[in-house]
Amino acid sequence: MKTNHDQRIAVPNLEKLTLEKASDLLEASKLMAKVQDSANFNPSYPPFSVIEQNPKAGSFVKEDRKIYLVLNPSNYRKIIVPNIIQKTRRQAEPTLKALGFKVGKVIYRPNIARDMVLEMQHKGKVVKPDGFLRKTSVIDLVVGDGSE
Repeated sequence: MKTNHDQRIAVPNLEKLTLEKASDLLEASKLMAKVQDSANFNPSYPPFSVIEQNPKAGSFVKEDRKIYLVLNPSNYRKIIVPNIIQKTRRQAEPTLKALGFKVGKVIYRPNIARDMVLEMQHKGKVVKPDGFLRKTSVIDLVVGDGSE
């Protein structure tokens, strides 16, 4: 009876491969794919592709070993839009940036309170606080111009 004690298989590099291609490659090497979870979205990797693998590429393992995969989600996750209405622009911008949003245009509207945030917009539509937008979304600020 043969036990294959000393047979080792080199783990292939699966980085940036789709789950289907990674599974096919592992199966051909007599290894098994096991998806662990999804990571935070990484724009430099294709959606649903392998971001990490364990054991690492080039490691030697026995036949039928599970190779754990972390996949890139399809996009940035959605996060809650903070309530910055009635806050100053100076307070609002760092709050948005800290959460991963981008501050777009600053639109001035007649209002007694100069630089007070009156409204948030995303792609021309009003965004309500506590709504959800994808991380890195651009939020335009409508602020008072100090007139009246």
